[in-house]
Amino acid sequence: MPHLALYTFGVLKSPLAGPAPLTREFYDIGEAVYREFSQHPGYLARAEAADGDRGALFEADWGAWGEFAVPAWYGKGRTVETTALATTLSLWADLRPAFDAVYTGLHRDALNRRYDWFERTGHANYVFWWVSDDVIPTWQDGVSRLEHLHDHGSAPHAFTFHHSFAPDGSPVKGPIE
Repeated sequence: MPHLALYTFGVLKSPLAGPAPLTREFYDIGEAVYREFSQHPGYLARAEAADGDRGALFEADWGAWGEFAVPAWYGKGRTVETTALATTLSLWADLRPAFDAVYTGLHRDALNRRYDWFERTGHANYVFWWVSDDVIPTWQDGVSRLEHLHDHGSAPHAFTFHHSFAPDGSPVKGPIE
């Protein structure tokens, strides 16, 4: 049975390593959000750096998730001191469990505060696509799907909750809500 891949990407208002209180607050709650997600029904896995250091995104060993990549329009730093982004790559059993996890609990609270932490870029901040159950999506897969979504809108290749597709490519009737 296919799995649902989810890539998220946001540009923070200040670097993760910086002293800005709001950005630090965002960084500090991240682990609690990840713990909550990992216990959610339908959650399968997420990309984690082998050494566990979330600050060294570009230099980290991501194993089967591939070399770390970001969209072409990201123009901020790429060192531990200058990186100003938040991104995830995860696998889910289906759309409904992913929707429920994103829009409930700690993550929902964080979404309500996203404009405190993130710049408004004019780009989509997440994208879904289906993968075979034996495939681990890569960071580059996520980047290319997000860029495709931005350039072409939702399609079976890259879609959102509100314009989603089944594994066979057929549109899901009505938005997932």
